[in-house]
Amino acid sequence: MKKFLIVGLGNIGDKYHNTRHNIGFKVLDFLAHKEDLTFTTDKLGDLTTYKFKGRTFILLKPSTYMNLSGKSVLYWLTKEKIPLENLLIITDDLNLPFGSIRLKTKGSDGGHNGLKDIQDKLNTTKYNRFRFGISDEFSQGRQVDYVLGDWSDEENKILPERLEKARELIKSFGTAGINNTMNSFNGK
Repeated sequence: MKKFLIVGLGNIGDKYHNTRHNIGFKVLDFLAHKEDLTFTTDKLGDLTTYKFKGRTFILLKPSTYMNLSGKSVLYWLTKEKIPLENLLIITDDLNLPFGSIRLKTKGSDGGHNGLKDIQDKLNTTKYNRFRFGISDEFSQGRQVDYVLGDWSDEENKILPERLEKARELIKSFGTAGINNTMNSFNGK
């Protein structure tokens, strides 16, 4: 049975629950809700397991806070003996329009501290990442407030459809592979 580690990046605590920066947690919570899964708290994060078409997806929401996500990712990759190519990191991206999807197999951290820490702990930039666009609709000097701010009413109306698309992407990643999934979902 093939195993995959799907990591949603975010910050723990109620004050961060519905923020743009927590889209990784939100995607995994949506998938878990749709599949009737329950997260349990374990070492360095909350986890649940999703089985689909002969694959096992370990869904992880690190409890290390965003900027120290690499410790949790490395621990669970090693503990579950999951190869790097079966890792998918879900993160927010200011450089993409709201709700847009960009799947990549490698790249820079783009100034994202969570990705920076993962890159540091894994000692590579070659890992799969699913960037969910949150747009850059903020005035100069307000980036932190925007990223850590709640979704707008308009965004909340569109989010369920985009979260469903994200759920489909995760299932495709495990069943169709990274290249087919990129071809099917990038820019959608």
